[in-house]
Amino acid sequence: MPHGDAITLAEFARGEHVMTVCNACRYCEQYCPVFPAMEERTVFGKADLTYLANLCHNCGECLYACQFAPPHEFGINVPQTLARIRLHSYEEHCWPRPLGAAFRQHGVATALGLMGVLSVVMFASVRAFNPSGLRATSGQFYAVVPHGAMVSLFGGVGLFVLVALAIGLRRFNAAMRADVASSGEPHRRSDSPSGADVWRALRDALTLRHLHSTGLDCTSSEEARYPWRRWFHHATLYGFALCFASTSVAALYHVVFGWHAPYAYTSIPVVLGTLGGVGLLIGPAGLAVVRRSRDPELGDVAQKGMDESFILLLWLTSLTGLALLVLREHSTMSALLIVHLGAVLALFITLPYGKFVHGIYRTAALVKYAGEMHSESHDRPRSG
Repeated sequence: MPHGDAITLAEFARGEHVMTVCNACRYCEQYCPVFPAMEERTVFGKADLTYLANLCHNCGECLYACQFAPPHEFGINVPQTLARIRLHSYEEHCWPRPLGAAFRQHGVATALGLMGVLSVVMFASVRAFNPSGLRATSGQFYAVVPHGAMVSLFGGVGLFVLVALAIGLRRFNAAMRADVASSGEPHRRSDSPSGADVWRALRDALTLRHLHSTGLDCTSSEEARYPWRRWFHHATLYGFALCFASTSVAALYHVVFGWHAPYAYTSIPVVLGTLGGVGLLIGPAGLAVVRRSRDPELGDVAQKGMDESFILLLWLTSLTGLALLVLREHSTMSALLIVHLGAVLALFITLPYGKFVHGIYRTAALVKYAGEMHSESHDRPRSG
């Protein structure tokens, strides 16, 4: 058996042991969705653990509440155990599957290297096929990289990313549905979620409700609870969404109305992009600081590079985009544009093979959880 497979089996065996102990104790049942979902199960197969691991928001409360946590001989550490299983779910369900190895290869150096290589290739391409573009100013972005070339490049990459994420999500959902067959428990909830269940799950995902579901904020250490991790997540998520909205509106302007960039500073694409860019400066920078101050027992050291590279690419994409906006009339505009496009392309390419997928899988796990809890409430006997 390959060494990697042996480690994987050992980690799932450890996960089964941890969840069995937790299911017998149930002291933490009010902390987050993991524990009510756990109580719906009496055995914990691979599919169950994959579901529970992605349902975990890594708030950390259970570690410090647990009487069996290290240095107890049981060594129960739910956040760390589920974080390791979560990483295996990213690797196993990604498409193409051989690229799953990329999840453990990320790092600051690889992020900067990929961005640098892509920027150099784009610079060389512009110099070879459109040398006059390197002297463009006055915000004439398409004089540097023609609109058709930009759409073809980013449209092709974007399509690949969407397909990869969609296939990964389909595989992940199929793996979670495998729990009935793997467990042999005929009572296991397998109902399809209703529209109300989906809405509840989306609301919980977008508000990060389960980072502070007990009324307290996310833990950084045993005695430290602050709102910063939740706030910086919000800044990152909604900053990303605003930047996507800005790009979408700009595409509508160009294709439908024939209005070409550069747009006025008061235009909708620029306002949305500026707000989103500020969010993506504040959010990732804040998350990087918070990561360094959190108790390392709350996470998995193997994911350090994956987390930091995603944060860095988000931040660099925002920084170069805002710099391009401010200096679009400057002689450095063409060079800034190429560097910005290199950062965006590096971010796009790594989306299906990095930290970005955790939001997609976690939302899917929340949808399943909402369906299970809905089914249980209907099955519960009525009094009287």
